[in-house]
Amino acid sequence: MSGNRKILVTGADGFIGSHLTEALVRAGYSVRAFVFYNSFNSWGWLDHVPAELKGQFEVFAGDVRDPYGVREAMKGCDAVLHLAALIAIPFSYHSPDAYVDTNVRGTLNVLQAARDMGISRVIHTSTSEVYGTARFVPITEEHPLAGQSPYSATKIAADQLAYSFHASFGLPVVTVRPFNTYGPRQSARAVIPSIIIQLASGRSRIRLGAISPTRDFNFVGDTVRGFIAALESDGWAGETVNVGSNYEISVGDTARLIAELMGVELDIESDEARFRPAKSEVERLWASNAKAEQLFNWRPEFAGVEGFRRGLQKTIEWFRDPANLAGYKSDIYNI
Repeated sequence: MSGNRKILVTGADGFIGSHLTEALVRAGYSVRAFVFYNSFNSWGWLDHVPAELKGQFEVFAGDVRDPYGVREAMKGCDAVLHLAALIAIPFSYHSPDAYVDTNVRGTLNVLQAARDMGISRVIHTSTSEVYGTARFVPITEEHPLAGQSPYSATKIAADQLAYSFHASFGLPVVTVRPFNTYGPRQSARAVIPSIIIQLASGRSRIRLGAISPTRDFNFVGDTVRGFIAALESDGWAGETVNVGSNYEISVGDTARLIAELMGVELDIESDEARFRPAKSEVERLWASNAKAEQLFNWRPEFAGVEGFRRGLQKTIEWFRDPANLAGYKSDIYNI
């Protein structure tokens, strides 16, 4: 689908969005990167793209909560990859209204503009958090949904809105549901960067919340390939598709593996501030990715324990670079 087709990426300034923007440009797409407007004129992670990509994509500064700006950003585009969202779970406990505005109303704005402007394909981003604690594994797309945090509740609402626009108006939309993505540039509010940053800062005694929950960690390169595979596939309108590695590991074992790869001793200290309320904790996530292989011809390149080790090594190398590490506040808990 590359060539002269223009792709709008919302949330392009973020962790996954910036990697996706770079990959789309490298693949030959014409990209308009929708970044969150701010008075610093910061484009987030897009300020740090490799030199050869600078000036190779268009930047639109706006706010997905504003329907007029969303419509303006979408003019002349053929497809939309909608990643803009508030995603930190602890922040959603005390500021849920912001999550409704960004995740629900923002998604509605994207869907409405895409419908009115005849966009040929809309790829909406979900999250594995919508499943809540796994009732069966591996988790297929038919698994029940459970909003165990305000964040996940707003993502469930956004996913249902996306489906409703397909069912009601025939909008060609697919929901891509990534499991726990990790990699270079990720916020320190996520567990893997939090572990790496604490260890890279010279500590052996690190602070964590619950270490027994399991996660299906997905290297950012695999997640990005999932989005591009969706963009380049057909026959998915109205569908929801997991993008996960089909491998689960506990948070505690993840921390021990990171320490091993970094060659340091590890002592884990429980930090009450990092625990979710008991009924809000998602205890187990493990993705079935059979549907992604069937519909998108997508398979993870960083699969299983060996793939996870390779992905972690790449992530550790990036965070160990002093120039990158300097951008993080290792001495405080980032919600």
